Amino acid sequence: MPGANSVTSNQETLHKDLEKVVRKYARTTFLRPIADHTREAFAEAEEFVQKFYEAAEKGDPGTESGMTNEKKKGAPATECGMTAPVAVILDSGCGTGESTIHIARRFPNIPVIGIDKSYARLNKAGNPSQTAGEDVPSNAFWIRAELLDFWRLALEYVNAGKWTIPYHAVYYPNPWPKQSEATRRFHMHPIFPTLLALGQTIELRTNWEIYAREFAEATRIVFEENPRIATKEVYGSPTLRFEDDDKGDSRLLRLRSAQAPTGMTIKCESFDPESPETAFERKYKEARQKLWRVTVSHF
Repeated sequence: MPGANSVTSNQETLHKDLEKVVRKYARTTFLRPIADHTREAFAEAEEFVQKFYEAAEKGDPGTESGMTNEKKKGAPATECGMTAPVAVILDSGCGTGESTIHIARRFPNIPVIGIDKSYARLNKAGNPSQTAGEDVPSNAFWIRAELLDFWRLALEYVNAGKWTIPYHAVYYPNPWPKQSEATRRFHMHPIFPTLLALGQTIELRTNWEIYAREFAEATRIVFEENPRIATKEVYGSPTLRFEDDDKGDSRLLRLRSAQAPTGMTIKCESFDPESPETAFERKYKEARQKLWRVTVSHF
């Protein structure tokens, strides 16, 4: 089936330089200048989020639960003088936007921002084949932007207490399967610590087992190097270990400091989607390829 080829690679296990590269970038900050066009796109996304919650404050149905408790109570600001954060969901590398629609229906009370750099793909977002005859959810929004820059701007908003990101979808990124291309994979790029710091739950999906296992292992390494990302505060060194959970293709990593009230779980597993959420996922399922996902969650 065209477009449903399995990943072929000259790499048969985790990349030999994975740990060295990930540890290096876990100790550094990605400082490439942010493109003006992505700043403009981010401003459009921020405006959409603001208008979404303004509608909620006016009593429009279907938006209220995406607000923090402080917002619901009408608190104008936190003790630091900043407005209370609002929830925003990201669908990174959304392609034609079909996944954005599924996620928006799953979280109807939170704005969902689909991000992709391809105009041709985004031009297909919201077409009838994706909506099954229904209207596009009012909380779905698409923007054309460079992901690495958008994430950095989003993290600025998270750190400033403007946004909180309860869920971040990273579905079927380019796996860059050649060993020589490995540093173009998200988890072997300087942007990776930013990606991990963004969301309360991050879900990666892929049809290449090695990519999933690398992503999970790279996450463990970053948290080991920088416990603040895992716990949001520094409470001492977290306990880091993988645990088999008796499901064959699944591994669970629990990270927790003895003194920390919060921590992180990393789960890597094969899965069979009952209702595919992207065109790629549908083709891979129809071709009977094994699919993989990694879920990184604060607890």
